[in-house]
Amino acid sequence: MSNRGVGDAGPLPKPGDTADGRIPDGLRPRLRWLRSSRLVRQNLVLFAGGLVAGVGGFVYHAIAGRVLGPSLYGDVASIIALYAVFTTPTLILVLVLARYSATLTASGTTDSVRYLVVRSTQLITIPSVLIIIAGFLLANPTADFLHLHSPLPVIWLGIAIAVFWQVGIPRGILQGIQHFSALSANLSLEMVVRCTALAILLAAGTAVVGATIAVLAGVAFAYLIGLYALRHQLRAGGGRAPLRSMVAFSVAATAGTFGILLLYNLDVILAKHYLSSHDAGIYASLNKIGTILYFLTLSVSQVLFPRVVEALASNNHPGRLLGVSAGIMGLLGAGALLVFGVLPGLVVRLLFGAAFMDAQNYIFLVGLIGLALSLNNLLVQFCMAAHDFWFIPLLAAAVLMLAVSIADYHAGVGAVVTDVLATMLALLATMTIRLLFLLPRLHPVEPL
Repeated sequence: MSNRGVGDAGPLPKPGDTADGRIPDGLRPRLRWLRSSRLVRQNLVLFAGGLVAGVGGFVYHAIAGRVLGPSLYGDVASIIALYAVFTTPTLILVLVLARYSATLTASGTTDSVRYLVVRSTQLITIPSVLIIIAGFLLANPTADFLHLHSPLPVIWLGIAIAVFWQVGIPRGILQGIQHFSALSANLSLEMVVRCTALAILLAAGTAVVGATIAVLAGVAFAYLIGLYALRHQLRAGGGRAPLRSMVAFSVAATAGTFGILLLYNLDVILAKHYLSSHDAGIYASLNKIGTILYFLTLSVSQVLFPRVVEALASNNHPGRLLGVSAGIMGLLGAGALLVFGVLPGLVVRLLFGAAFMDAQNYIFLVGLIGLALSLNNLLVQFCMAAHDFWFIPLLAAAVLMLAVSIADYHAGVGAVVTDVLATMLALLATMTIRLLFLLPRLHPVEPL
């Protein structure tokens, strides 16, 4: 039984593609190809949701920054950075379930969805309870290390992490079966609920605690609507899925996901530790502005991953998928960089307000960091889907380079920005070299 998802982009006829899957020559044929390309359609659907989610993420930080000011906003930013690091199991679960579901899709059978949901929930429940307990036990030490004004946000953070670990189950399956419309809605509505809850809670005077509870509200809503999107598959039943076959891939997924998360969160945590409260708040705002490009283009990697798995399962070449995806990412990133370079002061005022104007001199540089991070993530996702795990030592070396650089050179905001940019570019160069060796060994042509 096949469950692509109602109204979604499954294996549809592709009238604009050429017979051999190549992009046609000439302007008009290329425009027709773009309109009919399944890859482009899927990117547009998920880009819309990712754009809303990305904007929502920055609205969240903008509201928190404007209401709380640099010092208390530094608390919120470090809490969110810590939250992002501990959501690694969710993103790993998404990749594992997406890969398995995509393989089922390529074989024409997706009747094990219900078993995947039930069994995954059982496996995640005990760790979820443990992280809640850890939030209570480690609240005071964590608050001391991050110089937080109160340990209470850490307790709420543990609960939010536990719920978000469950969110990965419906999201991974939706990505794998290429039900991108439901996945798009899930990503965007989480942030809509988060920002709405934040505005209400801050107006009630709950400060940093309220900002953390708003995160919990968003992920709880995302979990419920994720299960609703899979209601037809859950009712259908189906056979058991051999989950042990996914264990080996989970190791690579762990390395890739955790490495990328550290690359855009470890700097915020270390900046909060080494810099003054004001400078830590300024750097946190820069980090969020820089990751605009990452979240703006994240949908490209999310579409690429199951498509590459599907291509390899069908004995097709995924290289052209990577080329077109990188091109889409580059075009999106170039537009954001243009705005950052021409109007840095306006970007800071719109997102964080006049209290953060010290950040404007670094806006273009953090834009470059965001684009480099996006491209690194794209290459990591491709390597994982293609079963090439050389990215693991390269990514580990980059994380180590980032930590050592900031620990050794943190004279101010500009120094940390320089450390991060150098790390991102070094990783991009080494990952590109690795891909040049990998691509010729893969099988020929995947129609887009």
